[in-house]
Amino acid sequence: MSPSLVPAPDYATWRPTKETLHRFLQVVGKLRLAASPRRNHWWNVPLHLTGRGLTTRPMTVDGESAFSVDLDLLDHRLDLNRDDGTRWSMDLPGRSVAGFHRGLGAGLAALGIDAVIASPYPFDLPDSARPFAEDDEHVAYDPVAVTAYWRVLGQVNLLLEEFAGRFSGKASPVHHFWHTMDIAHTRFSDRVVDHDASTDPVTREAYSRQVISFGFWFGDENTPEPAFYSYTAPEPAGLAERGLTPAAARWVEQRGSHLAVLTQAAALAEPAPRAAVLDFYESAYRAGAELAGWDVQQLSCVDGATDRMAR
Repeated sequence: MSPSLVPAPDYATWRPTKETLHRFLQVVGKLRLAASPRRNHWWNVPLHLTGRGLTTRPMTVDGESAFSVDLDLLDHRLDLNRDDGTRWSMDLPGRSVAGFHRGLGAGLAALGIDAVIASPYPFDLPDSARPFAEDDEHVAYDPVAVTAYWRVLGQVNLLLEEFAGRFSGKASPVHHFWHTMDIAHTRFSDRVVDHDASTDPVTREAYSRQVISFGFWFGDENTPEPAFYSYTAPEPAGLAERGLTPAAARWVEQRGSHLAVLTQAAALAEPAPRAAVLDFYESAYRAGAELAGWDVQQLSCVDGATDRMAR
């Protein structure tokens, strides 16, 4: 059985640490972006979970040797590993973003890895005009809060993996987005979405097909509490009029569309929290899929099996 859900760190309490860690993840994520073959919908870019934290998975800059960056969020260490067996590490606590950026660069140089981040600035954060190399402001790092964050990621990862097994169509891996610091799984239809020239290239690729996405975020300034969420893009008419399960779930208007939201506090208040979250995702999926004309029955899976004899 999957472990029970535990509360994420309180947003207000761990916010300074979260802001530092978020920028650490962006540095590592941008390295991943620079050293991985491009995949549809940017699937090459997110980070993935390990038994101790997060990983870039293997990357390469020369097409021959491979390397990876792993963040150990139990011992609070960055491990840089090369496929020839050489490795380099640095501790995470006590480092500013500038120090982290400088340290990772030193580690890459020590292992002879010529990887360069194309745009060494925060993405879509308030200080996006300040280079990582000049950020000595963000230095807070509470190891207890970071480990709690990782534990929640692990539990939600298992929950999303279980939910992903119910769908037989095109779907993303369960992965951790470093730009928004959420963990998500997305289902796709074959409907092509045409964006006009004013839409940025990141969005055009991410949403080149109609999607229904499911995930969990740790809170931000606009929504300062951890929550499970789902959205359909493009959004079909009448979506926010559809009912959600459990009763505590709600539709929230956001940038002209609607987000299905179940706060973690509300989920934990349910008699069976994991089941409540799975029901929430299912209700949000059916709301979007049925209104958008997806063949829900044809795309369904039972316990991850499309083979009827295996059920």
